[in-house]
Amino acid sequence: MDGEALHEVAVRTAMALPAVAETQPFGEGAFVYKVVGKMFVMTSELRGVSIVNLKCAPPHGAALVREHAEITPGWHMNKQHWITLSPGDGIDATLVEDLVGNAYDLVVAGLPRAKRPIDPSRGTGGGAAGRTGSAP
Repeated sequence: MDGEALHEVAVRTAMALPAVAETQPFGEGAFVYKVVGKMFVMTSELRGVSIVNLKCAPPHGAALVREHAEITPGWHMNKQHWITLSPGDGIDATLVEDLVGNAYDLVVAGLPRAKRPIDPSRGTGGGAAGRTGSAP
């Protein structure tokens, strides 16, 4: 997957989820996607290469880093809780969609129950299957 497609899939997937907002708190070129004010995805460039930072559970992130040359610990993020995707043959749309969905679910699960736009434990809106919300 090339960098343009990487960004396009990540953004499309994030924006289709309930209660997601796009912001630019770090300036031009870095887009942050938040659910109820909590960041779960960021798209930007590193030395001219498109990248996507994603929130990730530590054991899952460590396994992904071991399995994929295009996935590294989160650039400019807490490396235990974030991963960075770079373009390459080992990244496809399904993987990006799943990782964005997992990042969203992880953040939503940490929100106070009253603020959750979905209930990930019931499969209503979260995960790769069963998402609610509409595409942009």
